[in-house]
Amino acid sequence: MEITRLQPAGLVRSPAFSHVAVVPAGATTIYVGGQNGVDDTGSIVSDDVAEQSARTIDNAETALRAAGATLADVVQWTVLIAADADLAAAYGAIAPRLAGPGAPPLVTAARVAGLGVPGALIEVSAIAAVLPSA
Repeated sequence: MEITRLQPAGLVRSPAFSHVAVVPAGATTIYVGGQNGVDDTGSIVSDDVAEQSARTIDNAETALRAAGATLADVVQWTVLIAADADLAAAYGAIAPRLAGPGAPPLVTAARVAGLGVPGALIEVSAIAAVLPSA
């Protein structure tokens, strides 16, 4: 039993993302709500988008770990980046951590006018799946 990530012919092929993921029956699905670059008190960690981005993934990793998953178990990421933030710096800080072993996860990204947390420049959410132990 495995999670299959597909990059079908006829669609752009990218090392950064897949287009389709098939999660087999019996897997545990884990949903991680929007995470920002904040510390455990809810304070923004920095005005720098790269630092906020790194902390955002750290926070997602903490949430996943609490549910028995890792970054490698993420099937789909949603990444929202403030329209006025440096996209290259934000994505450069997180891209190496978004992909696990094998085909990359699905990624949806959008530039947005603003986020719910004042001062936040990035927010990520994730869907992960953990296969039952053999």
